[in-house]
Amino acid sequence: MDADDYADLGLVAGLEIHQQLDTDSKLFCSCPTTLRDPEEATRTFTRYLHPTRSELGEIDQAALEESRVDREFEYLSYDSTCLVEEDDEPPRRLDDEALETVLEIAQLLDMDPVDQAHVMRKLVVDGSNTAGFQRSALVATGGEIETEAGPVGIEDLMIEEESAQRVAETEDGVRYSLDRLGIPLVEIGTKPDLWTPEQTREAAERIGMLLRSTGKVKRGLGTIRQDVNVSIEAGARVEIKGVQSLDDIDDIVRNEAKRQVELVDIAAELDERDAAVGEPMDVTGVFEDTDSGVIAGALNDGGAVYAVRLVGFDGLVGREIAPDRRLGTELSDHAKRHGAGGIFHTDELPAYGVTEAEVASLRAAVDADADDAVALVAAAQDVAPGAIEAAAARAETAISGVPEETRGANEDGTTRYLRPLPGAARMYPETDVPPVEPDPSDVPVPELLTAKVERYQAEHELDAGLAEQVAYGTHMPLFESVVEDGVETDDGSVTTDGVDPTLAASTLESTLTELRRDDVAVEALTDDHLADTLALADEGEIPNEAVPELLTALAADPDRTAVAAVDAEELGGADEDAVREAVVEVVERNAEQVDAEGMQAFSGLMGECMGALRGQADGDQVSEILREEIGKRSS
Repeated sequence: MDADDYADLGLVAGLEIHQQLDTDSKLFCSCPTTLRDPEEATRTFTRYLHPTRSELGEIDQAALEESRVDREFEYLSYDSTCLVEEDDEPPRRLDDEALETVLEIAQLLDMDPVDQAHVMRKLVVDGSNTAGFQRSALVATGGEIETEAGPVGIEDLMIEEESAQRVAETEDGVRYSLDRLGIPLVEIGTKPDLWTPEQTREAAERIGMLLRSTGKVKRGLGTIRQDVNVSIEAGARVEIKGVQSLDDIDDIVRNEAKRQVELVDIAAELDERDAAVGEPMDVTGVFEDTDSGVIAGALNDGGAVYAVRLVGFDGLVGREIAPDRRLGTELSDHAKRHGAGGIFHTDELPAYGVTEAEVASLRAAVDADADDAVALVAAAQDVAPGAIEAAAARAETAISGVPEETRGANEDGTTRYLRPLPGAARMYPETDVPPVEPDPSDVPVPELLTAKVERYQAEHELDAGLAEQVAYGTHMPLFESVVEDGVETDDGSVTTDGVDPTLAASTLESTLTELRRDDVAVEALTDDHLADTLALADEGEIPNEAVPELLTALAADPDRTAVAAVDAEELGGADEDAVREAVVEVVERNAEQVDAEGMQAFSGLMGECMGALRGQADGDQVSEILREEIGKRSS
């Protein structure tokens, strides 16, 4: 489809972008914001969560449905975990560093800060927060960004706490890790000003660039998530949660538009057929001697089979509504939410070991006609009835059209059902945290990454490609620090007023990338390791050629300083006599080749010389001496 096609559909989209902030402390306590290995957990505890009523006595429907799934939540706690994270102590004041960063972002988005920011509780009973709610506060409103298709309004800017990290599904529920819980997040919500999949992606890219321009946001997988709201004129608003990659956004919007178009068409067809949904029934007797592995497995464990007649649905349950997803997949998603493995339906049967005779008996058991479909669930006795009722309820909504709901993003660009859309009853005031008055007067406006690229080219004479890599890379703050402020090594032995920009840029981008490809554990390198290495090279304490070897040594033993590693690995620069001695040895060892080829032997011997010196000499110096020694033998 092109822009005109989406305009005809009445496509409207909006974004909610959640970005972790790179602060020293969490939002409501002083615990660190670093992630831990689950094996480092020092204790565990469990909770069962239930929805609470709002100030007006209402219960949010999304939370109510979530609570109907009986699950135990297990939490991994660490030596860095505090009582606030475990919800055994009230939260502290909102973190100043996080608020200042959010105010910087507000200025980049041309937004107006609120007079007072009041922390609210947002009801969450999926176990992702030990308290049963997430805390957030509105910080600014009324911004705008530009896209090629026109301006996009920014509706609100929130500061909130990150949820706990889901580690694993357990037999009784879900296991979470508390290391992520409470990391400060900024949430940016656009107005519904996006009209095509491409514009939606462009808007997300623009906001992402603005966020990274602060130099104060976390980077890497899972540190930023995009939620996308999508609707077409004949459909309904659907919130799609957890889009991890910018590359997926346009596919997500495109596939959701297609899904809603198909659901609208299915609803029209069902209306013509006077479709209806029957009452779920126990049909276990139909499958007592079945050869279906799934059904037999459930019955052998004492389970049951329940089915529901879908009047007028024949041929439509198996209709594709998105790539590799059908209306039957929607019904199955709802059944899975209630503990079943999924559903079977007659648009796909006989199959999976279910025979034609069993299908006929199933139809007879629920009194289904030829124009009807039948959906069934085989599961435990306490699961099957609720699961088939959930599937039946979804079939009811198919008759009406597109249901408003919250869906989860899949890796293939499709989505799956999560829960109903939350309502106003989900939010209520947090009484344990006092309001704050955001003051942007002393908050600097960050330089945009696009402007940094131009400045790096003009001031530091980097080529366009390297300038862009540095500006958009994770080491941008370190680059600016070592180039503009200089470095003093841990032992104070080497200082520099400012590292050579080309050396710093090529090391932080090209060299680290090459080492990573060679399976060097570059993630073990700290900013101090990198800064000290650059200072040593810039001051001539080690040749530039020794930088990769020094970084490799530090990655293997991160407890060492760069100065200590230079001494241990003997990476210090060799004097001219030592360099000449090594070069002469290489030339003499290859005397026959030199005599035969003369200066043509230079290229082959250069690499051998550099290897013999193990990075202890600058390439230009080695090259000059090698040419002299070859010349002596050739003259």
